[in-house]
Amino acid sequence: MKIAIVGGGAAGRFASLMLARAGHDVTLFERDRLELAPDVESAAASAFRPTAPQIMQPHIVMARCRELLRQRLPDIYNDLLAAGVVEAPIRTQMLPSLTDTAAQPGDERLTLLQTRRSTVDWVLLRAVLAEPRIRPRSRVRVIGLTAAPGQPLHVTGVRTREGNVPADLVIDSTGRRSPIDSWLTEIGAATTATWRAECGVAYYSRHYRLRPTRLPPGLPTMRLVAGLDEFTVGIWPADNGAMQMAVAPLAADRRFRPLKHPDVFTAVLRTVPTHAAWLDVMDPISDVFPMAGLHNTLRRLVAGGEPVVTGLHAIGDSVCTTNPTLGRGLSLAISGAADLLDTISGHADDPAEQALALDALVGAHVAPFYHDQAAIDQARLMALRHTIFGAPAPDPLPVTPDRITYAQLRAAAAVDPTAFRAFWKVMGMMCPPEEVYTDSRVVARTLEILKQRGDRPPIVQPSHEQLLDALAS
Repeated sequence: MKIAIVGGGAAGRFASLMLARAGHDVTLFERDRLELAPDVESAAASAFRPTAPQIMQPHIVMARCRELLRQRLPDIYNDLLAAGVVEAPIRTQMLPSLTDTAAQPGDERLTLLQTRRSTVDWVLLRAVLAEPRIRPRSRVRVIGLTAAPGQPLHVTGVRTREGNVPADLVIDSTGRRSPIDSWLTEIGAATTATWRAECGVAYYSRHYRLRPTRLPPGLPTMRLVAGLDEFTVGIWPADNGAMQMAVAPLAADRRFRPLKHPDVFTAVLRTVPTHAAWLDVMDPISDVFPMAGLHNTLRRLVAGGEPVVTGLHAIGDSVCTTNPTLGRGLSLAISGAADLLDTISGHADDPAEQALALDALVGAHVAPFYHDQAAIDQARLMALRHTIFGAPAPDPLPVTPDRITYAQLRAAAAVDPTAFRAFWKVMGMMCPPEEVYTDSRVVARTLEILKQRGDRPPIVQPSHEQLLDALAS
């Protein structure tokens, strides 16, 4: 089969490799450059692109992505480790407040990979350029689709500024700003079914490198993200001694605009003791990178039980984007690529059944995480707006004996081993979130912990005055 993949980001590269190795001929269209840097540090230094600001934000490879890499692209997994990506067993994420740290069966499946996004992209691009069945077309902009008549229309290729390119199948992996609906409108097709939920935050991040010195309490492989009263702060370990730090305030909170200045960024981080200690053992290796305009989105190419077209699929951010704080993007990208390959293999001769089958997998493997993120963000935004702008306080959630929330689970995970592993099953995307939130053992243990200890995060945070002083620095 001749397959055109539009968009050369992570999702497009995952799909190109899987499909080419399954015997398909793949043309990969990318409007930006597809040039391989000499090494991972050169790749990091040149990674910033205005069209993809998320590349410079903190990343982490969650357990689901790691598992699929080992199953579907084991050579890529080994290449990532050879490039300096760090395996972080789940015990490295245990806070000091978790006193029972004994290993349990299944812990090995919850292992994370810690890396900069640019290193993942570099390893994937090197493999793509070496794969004989992939034809990369760099700096080529796809401007639309070609289609044949039918009910529904059948997509037959793509239009570029250099001419039309026929294909047996077209894959949209253009990302969160996908033009897929305008493409569909231009050929007279129905548009996709789309859901959208507010994310509401902005991100400011910077990259650092650890010095060879004595480190503060904690491990250099511990991801530490804390939702404070007025902003979120986090540190993400990465590859080759790199570390990533971020401050994420409400996008509407203009007080934080000066965070783009390195001195202000540093001053705000120093108001949080758990994160300030790391600044003393690291040197910055990048500017501060801002990112805003984020939404949680879900797009499906089946509407009202019928495909909007056949011969066209979408994967990665073209299907779903979620708040970057939970690090779900790479897992959704590789999961979409794997589901795409399985669907094509199982329904090669029936385009309509192929579209319906892939949509069913979106419903099973993608939609639950979109709805989970939308609920998490709604609760967080209401709390922040109440604290900062005096908006109405969120109504307290009713305590029920058969279900817990993400926030409740996260609070209990700091001190209880059962809740801790359940939390990382949700974080790692190892099962649908609702399966964890309604697990009777997890619910009972979480509610017991919260009754004893409350739900305050175990972290010291700045006063309102200390924060204002830092932002004015």
